[in-house]
Amino acid sequence: MKRRQAVTTAAFSLGSAALAACGGLERQKQRRTSPAVMGGDQPRVRWRMATSWPTSLDTMYGGAVAMAERVGEMSDGYFQITPHAAGELVPGLKVLDAVQEGLAECGHTASYYYIDKNPAFAFGSSVPFGLSAQQQNAWLYEGGGNKAMNRLFGQFDILGFPAGNTGPQMGGWFKQRVNTVAGLRGLNMRIPGLGGEVMKALGVNVQSLPGGEIFPALEGGAIDAAEWVGPYDDEKLGLWKVAKYYYHPGWWEPGTSLHVFVNRKIWEALPRAYQQMFHTAASEVNIEILARYDERNGDALRRLVAEGVTLVPYGEDILNAAEQASFEIYEDHAIKNQEFRRIYEPWSHFRENILHWSNVKESMKNALPIALRTEILRKACMNSVRIF
Repeated sequence: MKRRQAVTTAAFSLGSAALAACGGLERQKQRRTSPAVMGGDQPRVRWRMATSWPTSLDTMYGGAVAMAERVGEMSDGYFQITPHAAGELVPGLKVLDAVQEGLAECGHTASYYYIDKNPAFAFGSSVPFGLSAQQQNAWLYEGGGNKAMNRLFGQFDILGFPAGNTGPQMGGWFKQRVNTVAGLRGLNMRIPGLGGEVMKALGVNVQSLPGGEIFPALEGGAIDAAEWVGPYDDEKLGLWKVAKYYYHPGWWEPGTSLHVFVNRKIWEALPRAYQQMFHTAASEVNIEILARYDERNGDALRRLVAEGVTLVPYGEDILNAAEQASFEIYEDHAIKNQEFRRIYEPWSHFRENILHWSNVKESMKNALPIALRTEILRKACMNSVRIF
């Protein structure tokens, strides 16, 4: 009898674990008739999500749609979010303001669009000669980045959740070839964030335009050059039709995070179960958007080249001048801006450490015998120096 009870108990436990691991199919059936399984009767919640993206971008705007759909699925439709393209609720570069003021409960955007409020906003997205997508996520989730950025966002009555990454971006579209720093001077270029500050330091006339306004500005001659994201999105915006020189690398954005901002007071009034759903959906989209870019950019680049686009690498003259200007700008902001310094100093330490590790691990990719790779790693860790 005891043996039978033990077997029954074990079978029940195993079945319960399997059910949970497979996503709780029985609970999903129950949710269709009642949301009570979430911990009591839950209210119906309707949110608007402003975005900085045109609907043509099935990566970024598609990510906002995917996040809204995921929240709806997890809540059985009790928590619904309606995404709005740039210009529907507010202009693409006013998403943060709309969320702060409560015109929209949440918004999908890039934090570096708002460096006019505080230059430290750039760290939430990407900064010149900064972190790759993998490194950026490591900083945000494990290196104190989310905590640091939300301390800053909180000053504007918002919370931020990473919700996408473009990966490494390209270096922009130019109507004419530019080989030296002298050739940059006087150009009108669309480029946001601290990358724009660096280009300005190199003599460029900088503008910040939302994605949907870049093509007409290039076509009409209002700007001579523009950066957006990478081959897949740039192709969708048609930038190759009005500028044939496609530069690389995108040194100002090696791994650009996107965020979904939420009005803090509205968030605090949201049931905890819904908060968890929202957070989970943002994390999923953070992975999915980067995967989409990595999967689609290669084919798009081939198509662009087939259309007559010329790929041009930035020369050492420009790269060296840009790197020097970047860190001079960081140091200057750190002196003048306490919040910038509070983020920049630990970020800089994190960057140094992760670049050290990245240099070691990249050098080991199928390049050396295992025993030699191990010895190099051991010595590098003991000496704590960059060896590559």
